[in-house]
Amino acid sequence: MSRTISGKAPRQTSGPPPTNDEVIEVLGSVIDPELGADIVSLGMVPSVVVADDGLVTIEIKLTISGCPMRAEIKKEVEDRVELHPGVSKVKITWGEMNSEERSQVMTKARWNARESAAETEVPANCKVLAIASGKGGVGKSSVTVNLAAALASTGLTVGVLDADIWGFSVPRLLGITDRMEAHAVEGPDGEAGKPKIFPNERVVGDGLLKVVSTGFLVDEETALMWRGLMLTKAVEQFLRDVQWGELDYLLIDMPPGTGDVQMGLARMLPSTDLIVVTTPALAAQKVAQRAADMARRSFLKVVGVIENMSAFTCDHGETYALFGSGGGEALAAAIGAPLLGQIPLEPSVAAGNDAGAPVAIDGTGAAADMFRSIAEHIIDEIAPPSKPEDIDMAGCSARLFDSDDAAFAELETAVTVGPRSS
Repeated sequence: MSRTISGKAPRQTSGPPPTNDEVIEVLGSVIDPELGADIVSLGMVPSVVVADDGLVTIEIKLTISGCPMRAEIKKEVEDRVELHPGVSKVKITWGEMNSEERSQVMTKARWNARESAAETEVPANCKVLAIASGKGGVGKSSVTVNLAAALASTGLTVGVLDADIWGFSVPRLLGITDRMEAHAVEGPDGEAGKPKIFPNERVVGDGLLKVVSTGFLVDEETALMWRGLMLTKAVEQFLRDVQWGELDYLLIDMPPGTGDVQMGLARMLPSTDLIVVTTPALAAQKVAQRAADMARRSFLKVVGVIENMSAFTCDHGETYALFGSGGGEALAAAIGAPLLGQIPLEPSVAAGNDAGAPVAIDGTGAAADMFRSIAEHIIDEIAPPSKPEDIDMAGCSARLFDSDDAAFAELETAVTVGPRSS
């Protein structure tokens, strides 16, 4: 159901009325304050009718009928269109989008946001891997830390960003207790610039880990009672105000679910690849699919699945599927991504985590070997370290989607604006 707003009283014109295209061009400068893009490219203007007497009737569809931005959009539309000397009056007909139209608008808004993302301190040639899950309790942080350690042990410099602001655990898993410090960084003119936060570091073999977490800012027992906006701002600060320096990889320990932090990271680091962690239980696999769906809707590429806490093998050689079986394979098949590995359930993993000594560094056994195998697979095939000549292509859309047909198809649909009726 739509409503017509009469607008201001007719005025005297001083020229011929504008064409439909001229009105649409003007409306292209009206920005939806909430979505951060113009109302034309977002598909919010299905029709424009210009009468001979200069009356311009504009249909505008809002995402919801009670949109709080309606008054601001109305004022912007009237003020801009009425600047044309041939316009006698602007009449706006308000409508509400259906669920499909609303989904398309949000897809376009996410794409526009990722394209206009602010600069971060993460190097352009750094491979960013977000380790995600649909729910908590699947060992995502343990997988993140052990993968980072396995990658660093090959001689690489690996950053670890603990984006699980509420449930930070990376400091304990890596045995790092030092507080992060901030120092002024010399600017290009030689003068002291804005202070930057420096990550804590840990040498692993011939490589280096650089670690950032809210656990380095508060005591481990402190509860962070922050709302979603504060969580997103904290992660943004870790990306913009941390002096990461040179990095081959940045692994992000994502919070479980598909909320504000996930969407903020997708916007700020649009070239991020996602690895989804699940357990063997088929119920966990269904929940983990949501994380993959979030990634695709945010134009992130899902590069693999890791099944954690797989079968347990006792000292006598008997294997027990304590948490079920088939979850990793089912998830990989459902989202069209490779199963990178199955981490067996071993006491050594938990013991290493508690001691701040990830099993992937010096540990032995099937779990340690699997972490190293997955790291090698990442380096060799899944996300090889960038070479200097790749830097100029770091933001190329075609490169980001060259092997993700589903995401690219969705992208093409999202950014294409169809013809409008007159």
